Amino acid sequence: MSILNVVKLSHGFGDRAIFTDVSFRLLKGEHVGFVGANGEGKSTFMNIITGKLMPDEGKIEWSKNVRVGYLDQHTVLEQGQTIRDVLQSAFGYLFDLEAQMNAYYAEMAEADAERMEFLMEETGSIQETLEHHDFYIIDSKVDEIGRALGLADIGMDRDVTELSGGQRTKVLMGKLLLEKPDILLLDEPTNHLDLDAIAWLEEFLINFDNTVIVVSHDRYFLNKVCTQIADIDYGKIQLYAGNYDFWYESSQLLIRQMKEANKKKEEKIKELQDFISRFSANASKSRQATSRKRALEKIQLDEIRPSSRKYPYIDFRPNREIGNEVLMVENLSKTIDGVKMLDNISFTLGHDDKVAFVGPNVNATTTLFKILAGEMEPDEGTYKWGVTTSQAYFPKDNTKEFASDDTIVDWMMPWSPEKDVTYVRGFLGRMLFSGDDGLKRVNVLSGGERVRCMLSRMMMSGANTMILDEPTNHLDMESITALNNGLIKYPGVLLFTSQDHQFVQTTANRIMEITPGGLIDKQCTYDEYLENDELARKRQIMNMDEQIEDENEE
Repeated sequence: MSILNVVKLSHGFGDRAIFTDVSFRLLKGEHVGFVGANGEGKSTFMNIITGKLMPDEGKIEWSKNVRVGYLDQHTVLEQGQTIRDVLQSAFGYLFDLEAQMNAYYAEMAEADAERMEFLMEETGSIQETLEHHDFYIIDSKVDEIGRALGLADIGMDRDVTELSGGQRTKVLMGKLLLEKPDILLLDEPTNHLDLDAIAWLEEFLINFDNTVIVVSHDRYFLNKVCTQIADIDYGKIQLYAGNYDFWYESSQLLIRQMKEANKKKEEKIKELQDFISRFSANASKSRQATSRKRALEKIQLDEIRPSSRKYPYIDFRPNREIGNEVLMVENLSKTIDGVKMLDNISFTLGHDDKVAFVGPNVNATTTLFKILAGEMEPDEGTYKWGVTTSQAYFPKDNTKEFASDDTIVDWMMPWSPEKDVTYVRGFLGRMLFSGDDGLKRVNVLSGGERVRCMLSRMMMSGANTMILDEPTNHLDMESITALNNGLIKYPGVLLFTSQDHQFVQTTANRIMEITPGGLIDKQCTYDEYLENDELARKRQIMNMDEQIEDENEE
């Protein structure tokens, strides 16, 4: 059954056409991932199908009585509401039914026989609806979602206005999932979620029987949850069966096949042209030459439109080879606003280590990175960088880095090995800042542009040790792929964290997790870490020990 029909959709801004004559339909149960370069129309399409934006032409047709659930991260959460209140509001229609049922029960005391028959029928119907939708186990469902998304750790009775951006996203996501609409519209749902929460969301969506439309830059996430990929390019939306990897490999194969076909056509055209030029003047061959000319006219090269997606050039080359002594951390502890972020953390890094910090305690990781980058002092403990090391730091929050009124070129110049405008602009061009983009003021750049500037600066630094705190945030899929490949090739030492599963899996050779009970440190890939039953038990024990300790203190 078709749940959504898009019919001859066209839309543009000014002289630029975003969509031109787009038509497709989605069936019940399909999970569709929308991909496309930044600016190609993913957010525009979401705004159109949610009614926030009217198309220039065409129409959006929903099936009758369809319930649409949209993850809108701009939703206002009211002061005085707790996390539990917001999650329970997903069942608001059921509470309304319960109130109606109770009103009917109250009316029965004075109802005549005819009215009583009506009231009994209505209350029975409402009761059946309530039971069908698990109304009487709502609290357990709310608690389950709260635990899965890490909201229980925050406190279900916490006022929502006290929450961080990431925590707020989790609350909105939880409410949406509890509503179980006929179609879920998710715009970058993994933003601000830790890897554990993302893993839970993946499993939820895999088992979700209704339709899903998701916009995401997370390749692993798309591979896990999608049954179709909708490619937005050249003003069109083309649907392909399969997940992201299947679409990507298929599209690359198709391009290669088309190029090969065109190559053969080019060879055939050249052969015919040579024949015509050599024999057209020969009377004995004139008829054949004329025939060949007609054949030549019929051969047309297929118009191959390569993807409009552009990949930045990311290549980190250290100025100095790193020695055996890289970093020694001993008994680091740090408390911020009464919260113990780090508790007696110790480890040593070798010259081949690429360490991914994983787990839900992202604030602890950020605190550790700030200390190692010299931006924060520990309360206790020490750390020592090796004499051959040079460090570059990518902070999670780069706001202060772009507070000036400098142009991008001026901002980059102090880091450039050559103090030449032409060199800097050429470098920026490889990072997709073309033409006069280098003259933009850094205080007006988008999140993705800021990240590309930070990465450019790190490349110019020539550091042999890099600390990266969520470097994939704000990047499109092409830039994430380029960064991923650049870090795989990087011959230096890495300490990083990311919520992109594929990014972590393909880059790291060592996994660390800061748990409430201490540091887990394992030389392995991320998938091996997750699949290791012994490590899973260790994480569980460490968390339980901390919970018991907290309870004893209370």
